[in-house]
Amino acid sequence: MKDKIKVNIIGAGVSGLCAGSYLQMNGFDVEIFEKHSIPGGLCSSWKKGDYTVDGSIHWVLGTDRGSGFYSMWSELLDLKNIPFHHHEERICLEVKEHKNKYGSSIFHLYNNLDRLQAYMLDLAPEDEKIIRRFINDIRVLQDFDLPPVMDKLPLIPSIIRGIKMSRYLRFLFILLKQKNETNFSLSRKFKNPFLRECLRLLFDDNEVNMLVFNFPMAVFDKKSAGYPIGGSLSWAKRLEEKFISLGGKMHYNTPVQKILTENDEVKGLLVRNNVIHRCDIVLSAADWHKTIFDYLEGKYINEKIKRLKDEKSLELYYSVLLVTFGLKKNYNEQPHFSRFPIDKKLESPCGTSWNRLETHFYHYDPTLAPEGKTVMACSFYTKNGNYWIELRKNDRKKYREEKQQFINAIQELLEIKYPGMKEHIEMVDFSTPATILRYTNNWQGSAQGWLPGKNVFAPTPITFTLPKLKNFYYASHWSRPGGGIPVAINMARDVTQLICKNNKMPFKTVRYE
Repeated sequence: MKDKIKVNIIGAGVSGLCAGSYLQMNGFDVEIFEKHSIPGGLCSSWKKGDYTVDGSIHWVLGTDRGSGFYSMWSELLDLKNIPFHHHEERICLEVKEHKNKYGSSIFHLYNNLDRLQAYMLDLAPEDEKIIRRFINDIRVLQDFDLPPVMDKLPLIPSIIRGIKMSRYLRFLFILLKQKNETNFSLSRKFKNPFLRECLRLLFDDNEVNMLVFNFPMAVFDKKSAGYPIGGSLSWAKRLEEKFISLGGKMHYNTPVQKILTENDEVKGLLVRNNVIHRCDIVLSAADWHKTIFDYLEGKYINEKIKRLKDEKSLELYYSVLLVTFGLKKNYNEQPHFSRFPIDKKLESPCGTSWNRLETHFYHYDPTLAPEGKTVMACSFYTKNGNYWIELRKNDRKKYREEKQQFINAIQELLEIKYPGMKEHIEMVDFSTPATILRYTNNWQGSAQGWLPGKNVFAPTPITFTLPKLKNFYYASHWSRPGGGIPVAINMARDVTQLICKNNKMPFKTVRYE
């Protein structure tokens, strides 16, 4: 009997864990090597005192029927036995310049499309035509089970690979119609000044393609994008348990030092303490830059990869400053997710400043805090993550001091918005881009991968293989602009199909239902 093909996977993030399970299902012998002591990569949580800080999941696309991701997750997890929370509102958005006809500066972005449409029509009957078109653009996406789960190649971006089926021709037409619409261009079509300002601020005054907004909204309305109770680490551990139950082997606290090659063919991994793990195939689900330019020493690149490294073809996703508070009050009366203007500009030592604040109350997840208490997080996006990385590297004392100064400034602003909050704070955690880099190797401390920007369908030069290197594969959230958990599982499934095809093996899966 022929020995199983041995696959070594770098990284126990969502892509690595999902790919590991798919490969085990298809008869491969898989081991995963992870630098951290826990699974999840960027999809992570951590304890601080009696509180749990969540660093990732706000929702998971495909938690019930209504999304093609449901079919994929159902191949790995028994979704019906996982508790999910579904929010009535996606965000409570407060604007500064205008008020609605009721004198309120707050816009409620409801996840139910009927409710959202009725709410917007009530606020701005003069914009009935554009409001109905806005909602309809989201509704038409619900006619398609996206991404279409297909078990045959060729592999093209999952959102459009169903085009070979005639009904997806209509979907292609819809994409072409919507692909150039951004929140800025859409807002200019509204007469009502309040709604115009609200739509412009959907992404905090950044211009983003509306498909980035419309796809999730189409799924929220069908209650197929829930938050898994327990948060990010709980989700990652479920994926880890699936991989191990299929016979996969985990190696934690085992950072990879190098991908070993001979005659342009991978032969294994060199890990900590100079231990070698031989294999037939290496699949990296780790950081893209670390993989190409460190593990492989930049030997297998082309002009497209060089342009990507220089950020000439795609822009790097923001780094995040995540400041989390443990509060000895539940704050159940507050919306779970809010953005609002602040009178005094918040300045970061890295040179970034903000005129608006974001608060995320986790009172809907009782597992993250003791009874009667809650966790609240503030996220800040910056393009200068390297400041924090270099500061921690070169001056640890100043790094700690500047973190504390930033925390103090945030607390003062929160006290204005939520009087009395300062006395309820009994835990503070501050995760910087240096934290992200330390635990995940994610390039420049980026929160995800590539920024989708104005054109969500910008082609990416990242492919599943590298030029002139045999038996090497790559798949992660870096594989598509926007990244995130949906891209992670999608790419893991796709790369497994490719590996099966190249080894003349049928691709097979079993769903829980």
